[in-house]
Amino acid sequence: MTLESDPLDLPMFGGEDRSGGGRRRSSFAYGEDRSAPDKEPSAAIPSRHHHSHLHTVPVGTDVVASTTPLRPAGMDVLAAAAELVDWTLVGVYRAEVARRLADRRGDTNWTVEEQEQEGWAVIRQILDEDDGAKLASSAQTRSLAEREALGQALFDSVFRLGRLQPLVDDPRIENILIPRFDRVWVEWSDGTMHKMPPVADSDEELAAWLEFLAGRAGNPRTFTQAQPSLHMTLPGGQRLAAARDTAWTSVMIRRHRVREVTLDQLVSWGGTSPTIASLLSAAVKARLSIVVSGGQGDGKTTFLRALCAEIDPLDVIGTFETEYELFLHELPEERHAVVYAWEVRGGSSEESATGRAAGSRQTAEQILDSFRFRLDRAILGEVRGAEVWLMIKLMESGAGSMSTTHAASAQQAIDKLISNAMEAGAQPQVAAWKLAQTVHLVVQLACEVVRDPDDPSKARKHRYVAEIAEVVPGENEAGYATNVIFRRRAGECAVAAMPPDRLMDRLIAHGFDADAFDAEVQANRQQPRGL
Repeated sequence: MTLESDPLDLPMFGGEDRSGGGRRRSSFAYGEDRSAPDKEPSAAIPSRHHHSHLHTVPVGTDVVASTTPLRPAGMDVLAAAAELVDWTLVGVYRAEVARRLADRRGDTNWTVEEQEQEGWAVIRQILDEDDGAKLASSAQTRSLAEREALGQALFDSVFRLGRLQPLVDDPRIENILIPRFDRVWVEWSDGTMHKMPPVADSDEELAAWLEFLAGRAGNPRTFTQAQPSLHMTLPGGQRLAAARDTAWTSVMIRRHRVREVTLDQLVSWGGTSPTIASLLSAAVKARLSIVVSGGQGDGKTTFLRALCAEIDPLDVIGTFETEYELFLHELPEERHAVVYAWEVRGGSSEESATGRAAGSRQTAEQILDSFRFRLDRAILGEVRGAEVWLMIKLMESGAGSMSTTHAASAQQAIDKLISNAMEAGAQPQVAAWKLAQTVHLVVQLACEVVRDPDDPSKARKHRYVAEIAEVVPGENEAGYATNVIFRRRAGECAVAAMPPDRLMDRLIAHGFDADAFDAEVQANRQQPRGL
């Protein structure tokens, strides 16, 4: 089916509840409660990181969020849909739904709710007509379950994410991995992998659907053979990445399970310690520049949200992201009164006079514009390459800026940032000196899957602060030095090691509990060091 030729101009992403990450329950049900007890998966593969020996970590509480399912499992719903739904028929009916909705709408400007209500009315009408035709010809009609599954699939196809919708609705799923249309895997919050039914019938169908999805986004993107990379935020806040220059059209969807979080919550979840929280809270209030480092899935975005919760609610904040992930601009005014949120604009398929995609806007241009917005704080979502200079520019221009990067340790994070600057043409000494002048702290995160030794089926992902290092301008050959304030401890939160002498006065002035830190240092010196 050719999705981009859909005759109905529907706002695909309008009206979604971004606070919860899922769609509203439809009114299509016929007198039955669609919710069902969650089932254990029939085929589960253990986590790739098995640490059952870490029995000292309490089992059952996720550092990011509870793993308790909220509604019917996406696995169960999708499996049922795969058995009950004829997706070829969905494609045919979808075009008919679009045609009838276009006729009904005419010149009327519908709200999102009105569009969806009309959509359900049309879907019921079509299914009623089909059932009537089957009865007239003495053909077997659909069961209630088949009718409801087909209706929901059709609604999702027109207004939501099609076959993917049950997966993004499932609160247990963190990652959706699609290396090709008929190979779909999900990673649960406990680290286990589960195979799912296909999300398309061919590579062409998956590519066409993604192209349609990209074009209907609030910030339209292009996904073609000429522009084979797609990065966008889905209506529930999930991050989607897709590629057409791989062997097959490939998709990766990452779900952010917690939108509003604080350092105190991270302490209660075991993600950090009270002493670490005290230091970081003071660091944010003292307007120190912070880089949060970690691997993929280590919780960098969530942790950055927690740091931002320590910012004065009246500070003017600017966020700069490739695609929205922080969503500070959607939090209540009591948390952040003024947030200017910039997102990279991919532009259209047309080229401007400069040879760029018409309407495209890159982070460098947006940061330049932001200097007229009187920002108190600037948050750069992620540093992956040459944008390290943008991070430095923001940290030089506004105190208390923050960013994230991918690295396995605080030292590696600094080395990577220097390498990024060198790739952009800087001399290593200059890059190191600039970083040492602008970055105060590097917070290193880690993540491990912890299983109950008495019951391996019980598990959780343990995300925690593994290390905090102070970056100090130095006269050595490297041009900088590091002071490890909180050192690593195997499988647990970092422990106090060395006081941040250069920053101590500023931290104490903003609430840092130096006495508790010193007491922890003394206690740790009497214990064996973990690796």
